[in-house]
Amino acid sequence: MDTGSRDGWTEEESLEELAQLAKTAGSQVAGRLIQELDFPNRLSYLGKGKLDELILKRQTSNWDVIIFDDELSPRQQNELESALKIKIIDRVALILDIFARHARTHEGKLQVELAQHQYLLPRLAGQWSHLERLGGGIGTRGPGESQLETDKRLIRTKISKLKKELEEVRKHRMLYREKRRRSGIPIVALVGYTNTGKSTLLNALSQANVLVENKLFATLDPTTKRLTLPDMSTVLLTDTVGFIRKLPTTLVEAFRATLEELSEATVLLHVVDLTSHNAAEQSQVVEGILKDLGLEGKPRMTALNKIDLLLDKDETWDEVKALEFLNHLAGNNPNTVLISAGKKWGLKKLLENLNKVVNEQTTPAVWQSTQNEPL
Repeated sequence: MDTGSRDGWTEEESLEELAQLAKTAGSQVAGRLIQELDFPNRLSYLGKGKLDELILKRQTSNWDVIIFDDELSPRQQNELESALKIKIIDRVALILDIFARHARTHEGKLQVELAQHQYLLPRLAGQWSHLERLGGGIGTRGPGESQLETDKRLIRTKISKLKKELEEVRKHRMLYREKRRRSGIPIVALVGYTNTGKSTLLNALSQANVLVENKLFATLDPTTKRLTLPDMSTVLLTDTVGFIRKLPTTLVEAFRATLEELSEATVLLHVVDLTSHNAAEQSQVVEGILKDLGLEGKPRMTALNKIDLLLDKDETWDEVKALEFLNHLAGNNPNTVLISAGKKWGLKKLLENLNKVVNEQTTPAVWQSTQNEPL
């Protein structure tokens, strides 16, 4: 469900991404509905005519959930569920559910649980009691239905406890980062929109064995591996959680300890899925989040990934032929490199250029000034 895109994405593109999120959460998409509105209805999100249309469709269907491509207020969610007699999930609850599925480490689980409770808190006052009637499934994983019976005081206590635990994790990370800083080993952090191939690239460069799936947010917990550059120097290569448009504020805040790792990076390596119709818009989302984190001035390179998927399937391609054919896409910018992480194309040039950028940032003068900065 979408009421119109206002950030450069068409309504169809926005709903296609929502459908991918739903599939990642284990749902099958039965249909899509778009309404053109300047602003969503304050009470019911949808206009009366569109809501009546959806009620009519509901009477002849067997859906068990409707997912909206925006964050709904508790009142909007309650109004919609009262009218449609069906579970209503918004984009934030959907993303939180996916994160709950993919969190593996203790820290990751703490971060997701904190975000879920922060999302749940304003919805406690009678807004979520209907979930007991509507059953489980996406949007109820994590705090769960038993938590919905608790009061705001208990939820606030839980949030406070989770924040304290994550603060301890943050302190541990600070000590670990200080140790890495003293070692003098540069850090290259992979950043990018979700499902652009960051984990595949980490595996290709470092012979790691990181889980790779063609799903959104397959990687949630950061992974760091040692990487030897062409001049035989060593860097630490870190894979981070993918970004996405309309990323819930609660998630950004909960994952701040993890995202702080990016501030310690010597270079950010931005991985872009060149085959996506929204590659430009996805890149803008990444740049916007990096700016919000105060990292817009951080040195970076761009890897335009999945170039093998752009080639004519009827021809036989090797790395040399493919790169010669597609090289015009990267232009003459030495900080932009064409690659196929899956086929390991373009990695030699990527490493050579990355080597130059890292060396520029780790000259003795630069390193000395870094050492003198306050922790």
